[in-house]
Amino acid sequence: MQLRIGNGYDIHRLVACRPLILGGQHLDHPDGLGLDGHSDADVLVHAIMDALLGALSLGDIGKYFPPDDPQWKGADSLVLLEQVVALVQERGWSVVNVDSVVVAERPKLKPHIEAMRAAIASRMDLDADQVGVKATTNEKLGAEGREEGISCHAVALLQKG
Repeated sequence: MQLRIGNGYDIHRLVACRPLILGGQHLDHPDGLGLDGHSDADVLVHAIMDALLGALSLGDIGKYFPPDDPQWKGADSLVLLEQVVALVQERGWSVVNVDSVVVAERPKLKPHIEAMRAAIASRMDLDADQVGVKATTNEKLGAEGREEGISCHAVALLQKG
């Protein structure tokens, strides 16, 4: 049995007048902030995509969805995730599981975790128990702690065949 592990990371700045989308879920930030980016800036889904691509040495999401390409402006990251999963499958691999941790001071993510897992699992054709989503704060340290942005770390395990 062949296995591959990949890791991914993403961070986006919090700004006014943008939606806050994490794991495909529209959330309310207490200060009305959202994530800035060319697509919907869903750092959770972006980190998972990079983990999947990294496991097969396929580059990163910028290679497939460049931020200067107008066709990806405002793109739904869950749709992009489906395309990345298709790339993995075209090469004869399947996703065993993904795990992630979102780093954000606010909003509280716990009430949304199950919906995030379900949305991601559905787009990856996985069971929800194959998708790990955790949330933590940065204890007021760094960019996330100062609420300048939200980041996410993710890992993916792939199996050949």
